[in-house]
Amino acid sequence: MSGFFADGKFWDVSAADDGLIKAAVDQLGFAGALGEAQRLWAHVGGDGAAFAALVARRAAHEPLSHLLGYRDFYKHRFYVTCDVLDPRPDTETLIEAALAVPFQSVLDLGTGSGCILLSLLAERRDSVGVGTDMSAAALTVAQRNAAQLGVSQVQFVTSDWFDAVEGQFDLIVSNPPYIAADEMTDLQPEVRDHEPRMALTDEADGLSCYRTIIAKAPDYLTDGGHLLVEIGPTQGPAVSAMFAAQGFAKIRVIDDLDGRNRVGFGQKSSR
Repeated sequence: MSGFFADGKFWDVSAADDGLIKAAVDQLGFAGALGEAQRLWAHVGGDGAAFAALVARRAAHEPLSHLLGYRDFYKHRFYVTCDVLDPRPDTETLIEAALAVPFQSVLDLGTGSGCILLSLLAERRDSVGVGTDMSAAALTVAQRNAAQLGVSQVQFVTSDWFDAVEGQFDLIVSNPPYIAADEMTDLQPEVRDHEPRMALTDEADGLSCYRTIIAKAPDYLTDGGHLLVEIGPTQGPAVSAMFAAQGFAKIRVIDDLDGRNRVGFGQKSSR
C-alpha cells in the first residue's frame, strides 16, 4: 500500500489504484499532473470509474476547479461553475489593497462568484456590501458562496454596471473583463473555452469597461471613498490616466507578487 495527502487527509491506495493514478498522470501529461490526479482521486473517494471520467474531462482542458466544484481563494473555499470567472491568486492583490483602506460599505461591480466582495465582508463583519452582475446564473453562485461563508450583510443585484445601483459606498471594487478581443485566441483553452466570455473580454480594446466604471464611480462614492479595479499587466498607464481625468486623488498602480501591474487605485477627493 502507498498513499498521499490531499485536502488535509491521507489517502491509502493499493498498487492497482496507484497504477490508475500513474496512468492518469501520463494521460494528462503536463507539469503538476500528479497533484491534480491525486486531488481528483480524493474527490471521487477512490471510485475508479468516476476518476477515469474526470481525468478524461481534464485531459480535454476542462478546468480543475470545474471538476472539483470549488476554488480556494484568499482565506476561503468558493463554489465555482462554468458560469463564473475562476478566482485567481493574482486577484488577492486587490483584496489586500482594499483591506488597507477604511470602509463600512462596499460595491462590487461584476461580482461573479462573489470571491472579492465576500472575502472583504468576511474580514469586515461590521460592513455591508452589494454585488452586481449581468448574469443571473453568476449571482446564484455568489449567493451560494455567501451562505457557505456565513456572510449575511450582503445584497446581490442584477445590473449592467451601475444601472440598478442606488446610494453611495465607501469602497467600489471590480475585476472587469479586460482582455482585448484580438487577444482571446492566445488564452489557454481552460480559460478561453470554459470560462464565461463576457467575464473575460469587452469585445474591444480591453479598456472600455474601465471607461464606464471610472467615469461613473464618483457619483456612487462617498467623499474620500476609494475605487480599486483589477487591471491587465500593461494597462496601468491608461487606467491611471482615466482616474486623473475624473479628478481622483492618490492615484497609483499596485503590482502583484510577480511584479506586474494588477490594481488601479484612486480616491475620490473630499469636498
